[in-house]
Amino acid sequence: MTDDGYPDRQPGVGDDPGPDRTRMLLGGGLAAVLLAVIGASGGWILAGEAGAPSQPVAGVTTQPPPSAGAPSAGTPSGTPQQRPTGVRTTAAAGLTVPEVVGTDFERARQELRDRKLGWQLVFGTGSGRNVQRTSPAPGTPVRRGTTVVLWVAGPAPALAVPDLIAQDCGDAADDLVAAGLYPRYRTDRRGPVTAQDPAGGATARWNDRVALTCGDEASTAPETSPPVL
Repeated sequence: MTDDGYPDRQPGVGDDPGPDRTRMLLGGGLAAVLLAVIGASGGWILAGEAGAPSQPVAGVTTQPPPSAGAPSAGTPSGTPQQRPTGVRTTAAAGLTVPEVVGTDFERARQELRDRKLGWQLVFGTGSGRNVQRTSPAPGTPVRRGTTVVLWVAGPAPALAVPDLIAQDCGDAADDLVAAGLYPRYRTDRRGPVTAQDPAGGATARWNDRVALTCGDEASTAPETSPPVL
């Protein structure tokens, strides 16, 4: 109750609020401003996350390398993929002395003939027909026509002299070489063979020489051949 007999009442409009009311109003206003600022900041952050790009940045994405044998992009599915093969350094095989050491000398000679190489047989004093060494050595690069020396373990074997009468002089010389003998010419090397020494069918040895008389007339003084050892 007041002094006038009415109950206590709240201050109305136009009443003086006093210092306490003023402080309450100022504090509430500041709080509202802070809430507004925080709300705006949170909304900006949320808006930024919602507007962020969903695709990765170009240049950052990596792709695994294509598997071996898989066709590259742009290659038809049925077309085999070309692969680098590198630089080929294929060199032409040169002519070399064949490996004939330890083989029969006739077989070794044939291998040299097949390679268009010459040969020279040097017979020894031991036993056997095998080649002991060669000069140049096996595997040595050589040119066609090079003479290869073959050292044979044993002495020169015996053989029969072919009959060359009436053959062309050049052909007769080839036959002698094929048989293991060597020609020696008494006259010109042209025309048919009119005489030979030793005669056809005689016994000689490898590397022996056979004297040939070639031309229209036989020589009147045939050269005698060296005795057979």
